[in-house]
Formats: sequence, C-alpha cells, structure tokens
Amino acid sequence: EVQLVESGGGLVQPGGSLRLSCRASGFSFSTYAMAWVRQAPGKGLEWVSGINSGDPSRKYADSVKGRFTISRDNADKTLYLQMNSLKPEDTAVYYCAKYASRIVNRLTLDLGSRGQGTQVTVSS
Repeated sequence: EVQLVESGGGLVQPGGSLRLSCRASGFSFSTYAMAWVRQAPGKGLEWVSGINSGDPSRKYADSVKGRFTISRDNADKTLYLQMNSLKPEDTAVYYCAKYASRIVNRLTLDLGSRGQGTQVTVSS
C-alpha cells in the first residue's frame, strides 16, 4: 500500500523559509517521479513542482519558480521541498504525490496517492 507522510509545515512570516518533507513507503520510491501539490483555502489543487525518478530534472509552477526547490533522497525514500521567500499566497495545505512514471508527466500524476498533507501558513 502506497503511503506518503508529509511534515514540516507551520506558521512563517512573509519572506521566511520552510522545508517540507515527505516520507514514502509501500512502493519502490526510486522508480517513480514525485510531485508536490497544494490546496489553498477555498481553491482547487495546484501542482507546484515535480522531479524525475533518477535524473536531476525538475519542473516548477511559474508561481514558485526561483523560490522553491524540490529534491529527493532515494536511499532514505524521502521527498523534500525547500521554500524560500514565502508569500501570503503560498498559504495552503501541501501534499506530495507520486507519478505512475519515471518522468514528470501531468497525465500520470496520481493525486489519489497523496498523504494527509501539511499546513503552511504565511502571515505577519
């Protein structure tokens, strides 16, 4: 059974930083591309970033490009999201999810694999 457990969220002031983690179990983590998605209050899910299974290729939504960095540790089965220069509009519940492929491809993103999420609140 695929299990993804997100952590690292919290309350931070605008301009601050947070590092989110996602611990994976129940599947071959190194085989699949992984993603971060988020859901702001009253809004739908928004894709944030994705990373391929093996090569360092990463993709980002325009809204976070240059501020967020996705990374993974295949040995530790953990996905990370370093978030810098946070803005109030980054406030959301953040989820990690797996793709059904080795590369980032919006057609293979398995949103049903999401964990419980971690709340990020950016406010002064």
